[in-house]
Amino acid sequence: MAQILDPVPYNSPGRVLCCYVNATSNIQIARISNVPNWYFERVVFPGQRLVFEAIPEALLEIHTGKMASAILSDKIPCDRLQIDQELPPIDEVHPSAAALAYHERITGRSSEGKPSVLTTPALSSVD
Repeated sequence: MAQILDPVPYNSPGRVLCCYVNATSNIQIARISNVPNWYFERVVFPGQRLVFEAIPEALLEIHTGKMASAILSDKIPCDRLQIDQELPPIDEVHPSAAALAYHERITGRSSEGKPSVLTTPALSSVD
């Protein structure tokens, strides 16, 4: 399903790609309210990764709640959430030994038949 995003205003200099991970067991609302002429609000489920474009001066507000209430639990500057926009060349990506062992155990094949890229999750546990 395609998600319609509200782009950062065109007159905003220095856009950055950002990533936020909900590492809690609660549903969160991520909101940016300090950028004029721009509305950004998303629901972030437990363990979900939210990738978005913003300006470095933007503040990501995290509202955490249960049932019908929500409290502002954090304000994170978007320049701290910035991620690299360039991916490394495929020959520089090396799967970990644990990922190779897991692949061999699941498929019953040696590492010669492995997929070209195995990724290690960035989030290892959720509260």
